[in-house]
Amino acid sequence: SPIDTSHGISPQNGAVPGEQGKQEKSVKRGNWGNQIEFVLTSVGYAVGLGNVWRFPYLCYRNGGGAFMFPYFIMLVFCGIPLFFMELSFGQFASQGCLGVWRVSPMFKGVGYGMMVVSTYIGIYYNVVICIAFYYFFVSMTRVLPWTYCSNPWNTPDCVGVLDGNLSSRAALNITQLLNTTQKRTSPSEEYWRRYVLNLSDDIGNLGEVRLPLLGCLGVSWVVVFLCLIKGVKSSGKVVYFTATFPYVVLTILFVRGITLEGAVTGIMYYLTPQWDKILNAKVWGDAASQIFYSLGCAWGGLITMASYNKFNNNCYRDSIIISITNCATSVYAGFVIFSILGFMANHLGVDVSKVADHGPGLAFVAYPEALTLLPISPLWSILFFFMLILLGLGTQFCLLETLVTAIVDEVGNEWIIRKKTFVTLGVAVAGFLLGVPLTTQAGIYWLLLMDNYAASFSLVVISCIMCVAIMYIYGHRNYFKDIEMMLGFPPPLFFQICWRFISPAIIFFILVFTVIQYRPISYNEYVYPTWAISIGFLMALSSVICIPIYAIYKVCRSEGDTLLERLKNATKASKDWGPALPEHRSGRYAPAFSPSTESHLEVQPLQPEKGQSEAAAASPVQGSNGSAHSQDSRL
Repeated sequence: SPIDTSHGISPQNGAVPGEQGKQEKSVKRGNWGNQIEFVLTSVGYAVGLGNVWRFPYLCYRNGGGAFMFPYFIMLVFCGIPLFFMELSFGQFASQGCLGVWRVSPMFKGVGYGMMVVSTYIGIYYNVVICIAFYYFFVSMTRVLPWTYCSNPWNTPDCVGVLDGNLSSRAALNITQLLNTTQKRTSPSEEYWRRYVLNLSDDIGNLGEVRLPLLGCLGVSWVVVFLCLIKGVKSSGKVVYFTATFPYVVLTILFVRGITLEGAVTGIMYYLTPQWDKILNAKVWGDAASQIFYSLGCAWGGLITMASYNKFNNNCYRDSIIISITNCATSVYAGFVIFSILGFMANHLGVDVSKVADHGPGLAFVAYPEALTLLPISPLWSILFFFMLILLGLGTQFCLLETLVTAIVDEVGNEWIIRKKTFVTLGVAVAGFLLGVPLTTQAGIYWLLLMDNYAASFSLVVISCIMCVAIMYIYGHRNYFKDIEMMLGFPPPLFFQICWRFISPAIIFFILVFTVIQYRPISYNEYVYPTWAISIGFLMALSSVICIPIYAIYKVCRSEGDTLLERLKNATKASKDWGPALPEHRSGRYAPAFSPSTESHLEVQPLQPEKGQSEAAAASPVQGSNGSAHSQDSRL
């Protein structure tokens, strides 16, 4: 039975002899070792590469400090409520992103959509980690390879930060060049584009696979697999390091950054609001998608991570801590990056907006450039890329675990639970093979295509449908009662209002705005061809299309003579929806076969006092089914 496959109470709670079998199986699904592991994993999941290479870039593209305004509005009205909803949803049912949809089986397509999104992100995210690995390895030299302009891959346009002994003639040349071509490039940018990527001229021109990157991709998948080899048992220990160490490095770089000349200019650029941009829907769309992207809402990872929690864990507190930590990290990373951009701009004598590259290039061009200025620069470079690797891995663990948990919970038999490691291995190998095209010479084009289309607005649609399904189809009263049964208090009024009205409305407006404001993607001067953009749209669509397809399938398979009856049956919560463990199934989830003595045995000895308090909490629900009433009174 599905109850059996779900995770257990910790053994020290004691188990009734008859419960032994269930107890064993529950333990097999696994639990977090303690609460800190869950919070750190979720922080590691939420705080990812996006906080370093996406947020500061979005901020600088969307009007500096003015971007903070929509960003925090989206966090309060959309981010935290959705975060809390997903955590409570997964924790209540102790199921991955597919199993939770017993709440309303017709919407299981949302779970499949989440899996598709996690697959896309998991493929390209590990490629970014592999580039960080590459930089990490090449940093182990006496002089960083992107320090000077004297390498075979450099062009005459290259000017290094450390080529300080420029004669006045060269300085004059620079001024003329700046006036004519604006082609100043830094050695780190040339290293990135002409050596690491060996960039081709077109997304269709794949060229050859860059073997060093392919090797690093293998390394990063092996690391992810090894950390997840025992599921949350092993990854829960790894996060103690991966989730905390990045902050140490960020602080070191922040201190170094603000001592550089021109840093203040960069930081002012970061914080000075350009208010005219706030009327642009794209800014709001970016703020919203950054919140989703960053918190990992609608990826399925939050539901999965929370499903390994103990039933009564306070996920309300957790969701607020994690969301705020995540956004604070984004803002903090922005200071680190902008102090350095200001320094570079100051050095090249241009405006701050001219120095930054888009997307991942920011982390692989602006940062490495700055690192060449520090004494013992290779050490800082190794530290910095190690931090990037850790930030990426924290997210990658959860992406992989989401897919594996969904598969294992869905099949749900003894055999697959025992063979979970092999499922993890299979998913990792598939992820590696699918990532290979992203290590070719056109790889970065594909990476940005996936980043822009596969993982942006499909998330918004999935989130919106999830809100509607839980609040309106399952019913907000039912859901609030479930949360009260789990946490001991109903969700605060603010969250009730957000879940029912504000969050879905915001999400819907963003969608409309995006459609109106849509601009095709480009990378530096390169404009993507139509066929590539079509592929992007197909990727975005492929996750959303799961929802209607599965809904139609479910309605067709449901019982009923008229369409309306079928719809009712398809959306009605299935019998096995509810807390996974029998001792938590009180109130309207209490077993219906009330008189049998065995059921008393099952419920009573575990935690009598908890039983009583839960029965008391459940009393308003008594009418929902008579048998539950009688059992509560007996308890």
